[in-house]
Amino acid sequence: MSVTPDDVRHVAALARLSLPEDQVASYVAQLNAILGHMAALQQVPSTGAAAEAEAARAGMALRPDVIAPVPLSRPPAEFAPQMREGFFLVPRLATHEDAGEGA
Repeated sequence: MSVTPDDVRHVAALARLSLPEDQVASYVAQLNAILGHMAALQQVPSTGAAAEAEAARAGMALRPDVIAPVPLSRPPAEFAPQMREGFFLVPRLATHEDAGEGA
């Protein structure tokens, strides 16, 4: 199958593209080159390709997620003067003074 200048004009009209007449021949050549590449790809034997694609889809085996704490290089008391129940206490921002004590 090859593309004709009328095909290019028709597709340009469907896409509502303005196509200068002096570029039609260039587009015909480019589209025919693309179709030539597709024809070459159709000649490649593809037996067994579907089975290999299915095997690749399975992906890599995943390792189990193991949650382990990251050890600190210094004890928390050195860099956090206030702690409560394992959490760092930080001073309230001045812009949040009106939020109340419940926050």
